[in-house]
Amino acid sequence: MRSRSNSGVRLDYYQRIVHRLILAHQEPVTGLFPASNVNSHAWIRDNVYCILAVWGLSMAYKKIADQDEDRAKCYELEQSCVKLMRGLLMAMMNQKDKVEKFKMTQSPYDSLHAKYSSKNGLPVVGDNEWGHLQIDAVSLYLLILAQMTASGLQIVFSLDEVSFIQNLVFYIESAYSIPDYGIWERGDKTNHGEPELNASSIGMAKAALEAMNELDLFGARGGPASVIHVLADEAHKCQAVLQSMLPRESNSKELDSGLLCVIGFPAFAVDDAQLIHNTKDAILSRLQGKYGCKRFLRDGYRTPKEDPSRLYYERWELRMFENIECEWPLFYCYLILFHAFQNDKRSVEEYASRLEKIMVRSEDGILLVPESYAVPQDLVGFEYQKPGSQLREVVGRCPFLWGQSLFILGRLLQEGFLAVGELDPLNRRLGAQKKPDVVVQVVIIAEDNEIRDKLAEHDLHVQTIAEVAPIEVQPARVLSHLYTYLGRNRKLGLSGRKSRDVGILSTSKLYSLKDRIFAFTPQFADLSRFYIASDNELMIDILKGEINFLKSAWDLLGRPLVTLVLKRIHLDQDKIPLAMIQTMRKLKSGYINGTRVMLGSLKDFLNTSAITDLSFLGSTEDGYPDRLHPDVQTYLDEHLLRSFSNRSTMSLRGGQLRPRTLRRRMSCKGAIKKTRSINVDSDNLGMEGPSPLTERRLSSIVPPPWLQANKQSHVSVFATTPEEGPASSPLQHLGNELSVRENIYPVDPHHSRSAIDRRSEFVRQQEMPKILIQRHRAETNFAETEVEELIAMLRETENLEEQGDILQYLVDTQGLDFNTGMLEEGRVVTVRDLLKGLYEKACQQKLWGLVRHTAGMLGKRVEDLAKAVTDLLVRQKQVTVGMPPNNEHTITAPLPEVELRQLIHDAYGDDESTAMLTQELMVYLAMFIRTEPQLFHEMLRLRVGLIIQVMAKELSRTLNCDGEAASEHLLNLSPFEMKNLLYHILSGKEFAVSSVARGNLSIVSCKSSRVSKKSQIGLGDPEGEDALVATIDDRQGQWLRRRRLDGALNRVPRDFYSRVWTVLEKCQGLAIEGRVLQQSLTQEMTPGELKFALEVETALNQIPQPEYRQLVVEALMVLTLVTEHNMVPTLGGIIYVEHLVHKANQLFLEDQRKVQGDATLCCAKIKDGKEQQQAASGMLLCGGAAYICQHLYDSAPSGSYGTMTYMSRAVALVLDCVPKHGEMECAIS
Repeated sequence: MRSRSNSGVRLDYYQRIVHRLILAHQEPVTGLFPASNVNSHAWIRDNVYCILAVWGLSMAYKKIADQDEDRAKCYELEQSCVKLMRGLLMAMMNQKDKVEKFKMTQSPYDSLHAKYSSKNGLPVVGDNEWGHLQIDAVSLYLLILAQMTASGLQIVFSLDEVSFIQNLVFYIESAYSIPDYGIWERGDKTNHGEPELNASSIGMAKAALEAMNELDLFGARGGPASVIHVLADEAHKCQAVLQSMLPRESNSKELDSGLLCVIGFPAFAVDDAQLIHNTKDAILSRLQGKYGCKRFLRDGYRTPKEDPSRLYYERWELRMFENIECEWPLFYCYLILFHAFQNDKRSVEEYASRLEKIMVRSEDGILLVPESYAVPQDLVGFEYQKPGSQLREVVGRCPFLWGQSLFILGRLLQEGFLAVGELDPLNRRLGAQKKPDVVVQVVIIAEDNEIRDKLAEHDLHVQTIAEVAPIEVQPARVLSHLYTYLGRNRKLGLSGRKSRDVGILSTSKLYSLKDRIFAFTPQFADLSRFYIASDNELMIDILKGEINFLKSAWDLLGRPLVTLVLKRIHLDQDKIPLAMIQTMRKLKSGYINGTRVMLGSLKDFLNTSAITDLSFLGSTEDGYPDRLHPDVQTYLDEHLLRSFSNRSTMSLRGGQLRPRTLRRRMSCKGAIKKTRSINVDSDNLGMEGPSPLTERRLSSIVPPPWLQANKQSHVSVFATTPEEGPASSPLQHLGNELSVRENIYPVDPHHSRSAIDRRSEFVRQQEMPKILIQRHRAETNFAETEVEELIAMLRETENLEEQGDILQYLVDTQGLDFNTGMLEEGRVVTVRDLLKGLYEKACQQKLWGLVRHTAGMLGKRVEDLAKAVTDLLVRQKQVTVGMPPNNEHTITAPLPEVELRQLIHDAYGDDESTAMLTQELMVYLAMFIRTEPQLFHEMLRLRVGLIIQVMAKELSRTLNCDGEAASEHLLNLSPFEMKNLLYHILSGKEFAVSSVARGNLSIVSCKSSRVSKKSQIGLGDPEGEDALVATIDDRQGQWLRRRRLDGALNRVPRDFYSRVWTVLEKCQGLAIEGRVLQQSLTQEMTPGELKFALEVETALNQIPQPEYRQLVVEALMVLTLVTEHNMVPTLGGIIYVEHLVHKANQLFLEDQRKVQGDATLCCAKIKDGKEQQQAASGMLLCGGAAYICQHLYDSAPSGSYGTMTYMSRAVALVLDCVPKHGEMECAIS
């Protein structure tokens, strides 16, 4: 036998170690590793990590295999890897029904098990006896499966197994919105079995999705059928959420060492080098100890203070675990690998020497990695006093195979037997390197020749749909349907992809199917979806956003390709809208908003675009892989005919019925307006106000007053009110009820003004039971004739607003499915059909108020609503809908579309317009949080109801009009202007309103030159004096407005919540608006924990008035300054925060009296009897919220008369603990 080279001898040494420590434990039947000699359970995660050392060693042997026996050893090691990976695959395939169910329910009880029996691969505990839902474990399996396959191992044997793996991809693709139990199987750290969103799971899933994309599971020998497909957008969603969470792990764990496997080997899931650095530094500074790292703060596992008799912790006992958490050497192994991949030799050596000091030597001299180190029972007291000072002892398994395996990998890298690229054949480690700029290709296609010619007039030359053949252009929904065939398998009972969502990354590729090539238009351009899509300006805005998104998110081969079809429906009065022409010119110039673009035709871009093969549409299961699946064939054939043909819209004119005589015009005017519930006039934003009569909403079930016992057949609709009784003649009102209200639309003097507008009605009608309407309808003889008259009017009137009022009234009395007696092409026409026709016309004529209202009545919902809400929630923002304080509903977890819509409509009663507006705003908020997350810093809850009120209030301020007109203007803003206004409110930028033709308003930033002096003040043209007042006023209410905005947006100063935690530590509690935050919260939660922030936030949300809420936040900030400067050892008992604010208000008024300030006109007046009475009835002269003078709200925080000064004085006076005498340094920073 020839002598071995040194490297061969050293490898043989590692082979013996791997054999003794790892392979000796592998079960011969299943290939799985039991947890220990006494526990035969095999965890997916631990098993995959265990085998990594074996895989690494096999690749090291492959390189030096100069002798047959080395090749044999190499093969033997490789087969052990295959055996284990297949063992896990079999165990999971036995639970294929769970995979199928989980795609629908995403319930923890339907998830794959986290551990199996190592003897036979069967389940070992029940579905609900363990925290099985651990997405990171399944993701880790898929990631390593992809890496091993890429390194040349053959693990998957049959096409059925391929479809199972494809379904595992669907299983993890929504990881960004599925709370799970995470890498430590605990969920919430109190261990009560509540799953939460974990960054480590999302990161691992993102890595697995990227690694699996376009991977051939049969390696070099495979064909199109064995390729796995991943929709790039799903991986990107995981990435976006991961980036918004790091370095936080979850709501209850502000930091977790488990994130090391996400920022480094094996996942390499983060693309941002700075974020990787920040996360690693946070872990090292707060979790690293002498014996490894703690898993997370206040981790009680295996500490001497843990009660081993129960699984869960009491909330108060978490504080006991602080500073005595176990330290895990495992993380040193991760850090060695992390630095080895960074090629940072010094750090590798440093951690290797640290690790060696804490490893345990076995009898035969092998170094073992223990599971963890704990503080001995008798030294706990000393460790509390001086953390990190005491010697610790090994607890748990030794060797801990997960750590041992990573240690061996690290050694093989250090000694040069392996290169980092061999452990990462898919090159995931290069993700964080800088990429070249992406060029986005844009193709514009005309629907027909006419539109093509119109574009040619503007020097824009495009092709028509017919001319781009043989490439076929389809809407995104076709792609979404084709993807449902992916992963279907009859034998295994697997149904393919469930989610219908295809994002911009998926539609920016070309797709080949046999010899056909498809291009898909993006999802946002699909017009059937929602009324937002018929606002051209908004669509252009979204397009710019998507192009910008492609620039940062695109990482596939080839360039992204955005295909847009310009249709008839986009034309504005038969012209191409100016905004579109301008955008196309910008695209033609080669740059748009800083992104490089190329405008061209499809055939030019064939060679430079990404092309994906849709080979999974073949009938592989029936033995005809080359033929299309019959269902797909029929779908495509049908769809190609239909996809871009125009639908005819219902016409309201012309029907079989002409009225016998033209009857006198009746009027339903104002039927829509009465459903509105945005309340702006009351000064207390969001308050119901002292009297219960403020605008509540009118319930649509209520029978109209004129139905009550009134048998005359010519009664004018809405002409009498119950107070006046049915006796008074309906015609009297026509004269005196002419509309005086501000209305953008011309007022027809024949209309009586709706009398139900009277306030007193609202309350009484709210209590009317729902059954009334049936009885009344039975009694009234004229209902039939009346409906005929209304329908006749409906045909005569050209005014869409009027049609809307008539239809609203018909819906209220007869219901949506009422048969109107008209026929259209032989079909019966219901009220719903007429509404649809009206909705489509309103969309074309851009009457947005009407569009929103009819959309609400038709029960339309924004198609991306659930997705939008999820986008907000997964970035740790909770959402509330409805008007505070009584009707606010908080959404804390993702909900299905239908439930969301129901929740929103419950919150707004019958106010369809505001309910629609809420859905719309949620979509805009989600757009902003994706593109400009910085707008949402320091905001935990987005209160959409308050935001709507603030928007209306801002409009009424800018336009100088009353609340009703303002909410009318708000609901008539076009979607683009609505998004714009929301942006200005979120970013706090000043804006002005300029009026555009047809009564539409446009929101412009104040720096913009488009604003003339006149338009800044309002739509009307007030006389000179008023105009002057308005401009002065603007400057005056500046701080009040700012506090109102910040309060409504729930914005708080930086690190506010963690600073409140330090205040709580020093007092017994903080009382806010009747809710007490107890000191015990500091026992349960760490300062940076999201759960703590939400507790504080919930207390603050009890305060209905935004500006008052902001003063309370300021008072809390003053308290934090007191604690941070250690002025006093303790703050005493429960602190009533509002008491501080009111005390500050008193001091302010005293000062105002001394200097004769503005407040002497209202609150600082010397009181006489009349004033006393007013104050008692709850009204302040100046209209300030919560008995605080308006002028205090409007003071700047700093300065000698600033709010902070008064707050500090109030704190000094109210708290007993602050010394009353002697010198004290008092500087307000």
